[in-house]
Amino acid sequence: MNEVFFLVAESLEGGYTARALGESIFTEAETVEELHANVRDAVRCHFEEDKVPKMIRLHFVHEEIIAV
Repeated sequence: MNEVFFLVAESLEGGYTARALGESIFTEAETVEELHANVRDAVRCHFEEDKVPKMIRLHFVHEEIIAV
């Protein structure tokens, strides 16, 4: 595997949550910079050293609610 994908959403409590697609990896952070560090750390912890993906792709999900 050369790449792992994360869906990132803003948390209701503030900050961000990130969940990997196809892997049991979840992390959260207060800022985008902290999220980058936490995602890297979570990926390194999840995979064996010789199996760590070369790239992490973050897909930010933005939801808006508008009144009719």
